[in-house]
Amino acid sequence: MSWPQLRRPRLLARAPRGDSRLALLLLLALAPLLAAGTHCPCSEPELCSPIQHRPDFEVFVFDIGGKTWKSYDWSQITTVAVFGKYDSELMCYAHSKGARVVLKDVSIKDIIDPTFRTTWIAQKLDLAKTQYMDGINIDIEQEVTCLSPEYDALTALVKETTNSFHREIEGSQVTFDIAWSPKNIDRRCYNYTGIADACDFLFVMSYDEQSQIWSECIAAANAPYNQTVTGYRDYIKMGINPKKLVMGIPWYGYDYTCLNLSEDHVCTIAKVPFRGAPCSDAAGHQVPYKTIMKQINSSISGSQWNKEQMAPYYNYKVRLFTSYEHLFC
Repeated sequence: MSWPQLRRPRLLARAPRGDSRLALLLLLALAPLLAAGTHCPCSEPELCSPIQHRPDFEVFVFDIGGKTWKSYDWSQITTVAVFGKYDSELMCYAHSKGARVVLKDVSIKDIIDPTFRTTWIAQKLDLAKTQYMDGINIDIEQEVTCLSPEYDALTALVKETTNSFHREIEGSQVTFDIAWSPKNIDRRCYNYTGIADACDFLFVMSYDEQSQIWSECIAAANAPYNQTVTGYRDYIKMGINPKKLVMGIPWYGYDYTCLNLSEDHVCTIAKVPFRGAPCSDAAGHQVPYKTIMKQINSSISGSQWNKEQMAPYYNYKVRLFTSYEHLFC
């Protein structure tokens, strides 16, 4: 779409003689709008402006690309973290619905160097401004040893990123993804209270909770209820404000091949170690919600309910291998 040539702005009223300050102020005020009108990919230039309001609650969505976002319930969504290819159409539409669109993460190995952090933040800021985005979601998920240089550097990165984004993009948002529990999950020892203080809020990844299985190697729920709730309680006990904790909910389950399936539906799985634990959910694979809903009707068990974990599951038979599969949501 070609934009009309911009004419010199006219004043509707003559400024007092000898006082050019009013004209200068008007020109300065118009400058951002003129710039946005020249480069903004949206049909309405104001949609390229950052979202300013702070919602009373968050519905945080991770978008991995494609056009699935067109089917989202935008009456509920407050933030979209873009983990797929940048889509200006998504940005424009999200802004039209009052939802923020934010960038993604960084590698942990480089953040000890303050110069690297400064450069990285500047690059992300420039990208956010160029793409008319509203902030960044920092998703590390890498090993950090307690009291290591990375431990302090990670907290510094979050604080420096938040300060820079808030200063450069009015109304911007900086968030950080944390494990379902603060108890050194997957060898991630982070300064959770320091990070919580440094950013706008924490996104709690209440899923993949079988990444480290320390007990029997059996299939279990993606997010067992009591285990999930305990994780939030532990964060709150650390002094983190509950209003800074946003719950992440999985829309997928895990499909495990059973080495043995007992009469009471206990599925023994292969031993696949992960970060020190003898077993993990790597013995299975993720299955999206839509596949689960199609497959459950043809299962040999139908929908079942695990009272202890408060989660649904079902069993199905793979005839080609004459093996049993156990899918836990």
